[in-house]
Amino acid sequence: MDIRALRYFVELVKCQSFTKAAEALFVTQPTISKMVKQLEEELGMPLILREGRSFRLTDAGRVTYERGLDVLSAMNQLKHELADLASLSSGELVVGLPPMVGVAFFAPVVSHFRRRYPQIELKMVEDGALGIESRIRSGDLEIGVAVLPVDSQVFDHYSVVRDPLCLVAPAGSRWHGRSLVQLTDIADQPLVLYPDDFTLSRRIGDAFRELGKPLNIVGRSAHWDFIVELVAANLGITLLPRCIVSRLNPEQYDVIPLYDPKLYWHLALIWQRGGYLSHAARAWLALTRDVLGGQE
Repeated sequence: MDIRALRYFVELVKCQSFTKAAEALFVTQPTISKMVKQLEEELGMPLILREGRSFRLTDAGRVTYERGLDVLSAMNQLKHELADLASLSSGELVVGLPPMVGVAFFAPVVSHFRRRYPQIELKMVEDGALGIESRIRSGDLEIGVAVLPVDSQVFDHYSVVRDPLCLVAPAGSRWHGRSLVQLTDIADQPLVLYPDDFTLSRRIGDAFRELGKPLNIVGRSAHWDFIVELVAANLGITLLPRCIVSRLNPEQYDVIPLYDPKLYWHLALIWQRGGYLSHAARAWLALTRDVLGGQE
């Protein structure tokens, strides 16, 4: 089987678009189509059903996608193991971080890593926690930060922080002076939130659905500093982890802890369960333990 054709097919399914897959792979759309057709011919059955500009997977396509993730992960692991023979004398480490995580926690880890291992090229890839899980499973990333819980049959993890959420509203809001708020107190309010594919965003949505209340989303951003600027502009309110809101100016915002035992920002470094971790990734994990400690 042509591994490149399989890689192109997997990327197409991930992107759900020939155009986006071509951009991600730096090739033309006809190249993607040609590779998918080649894979279909090699397997002897159709993998996708084209419907105008969109497509959907056949049963064979779904199986090929799932097994393709495993094959590509194994190929990436082989590359890591072979490249790792030279230990930490050279190399590269790519770490996946959700946008809110870097500024809150990992800047000191990055600083320590660069000082201790200047010969290792360290790259940060920003993505939502769900996207990072997908990249680690496919082997595109060795290690990254996600929101717990994750599938323990797929991932090992090291817990970094467990933080409650807080309401952030413009100063002088109706909640000013409150020591706690509950979701029922804000259920009808306009919300500025993170993108829909962020794990925490989905958890908040699930909590509102349990109350029988729809989310009233008036804006979304992956960056907490822009979110709070929208709050300051009276676009709506938001929910952010305690470690983030501790940075805010109390004269500009009302910050009140949210009482909800189910809604926590529980972060952990994750990697493939039983998979190979390069020396660089193991060094990153060790430094994280030294610098940040851990949480149960």
